[in-house]
Amino acid sequence: MPKQFLRIGHEIILMRTLRIFHDLDASTDLIVVLPEKEMPTWEKLCRDEPFALPHQVVKGGATRFHSVKNGLEKIKTPTLVAVHDGVRPLVSHETISRAFEKAEQDGNAIPVIDIPESIRYIENGTSKSVPRARYKLVQTPQVFQSTILLKAYQQGTGTDFTDDASLVERMGAPIHVVEGNVENIKITTQKDLELAGLLVHYAER
Repeated sequence: MPKQFLRIGHEIILMRTLRIFHDLDASTDLIVVLPEKEMPTWEKLCRDEPFALPHQVVKGGATRFHSVKNGLEKIKTPTLVAVHDGVRPLVSHETISRAFEKAEQDGNAIPVIDIPESIRYIENGTSKSVPRARYKLVQTPQVFQSTILLKAYQQGTGTDFTDDASLVERMGAPIHVVEGNVENIKITTQKDLELAGLLVHYAER
């Protein structure tokens, strides 16, 4: 089962993620990009739950780059667009709002958090300590003026693509950061799933 279709608490991960954005602003247009083979599963889940939040489903591509590009093609008028990982169901309303407000002001914004551990740089079999205060962990949603992001995707190829900010940065645009929230983890492993379940459990007590 794809990770976004698993549950944390009593809710399917992707549904919880969408609900967070909808609860913050019900006028938000939600575009869900999924691999074509997963679309029937999503449709069935939406019927069975049931899940009635309005959203549009778009077929994904071979890579994340192509999937985001397919989603962007559905945006017809200039607006702010947030690209968010469906398996980050614990993003806070505060993080989303900060990113949108900063992007409204400066054209883009990405949430980041501090690195709590010491870090070292490895090269040619040797390592050296580096100041962790100069580095941040990047989260989503990454928010952009749609015209900027569309231009970046039209010029990009997806080579060495890590996130949307990296692609926009290649055009020479400065990337602005806002404070994220530490609970906004990306669920990629079983331990991530267990941690998310615990966070949801204690938040709902």
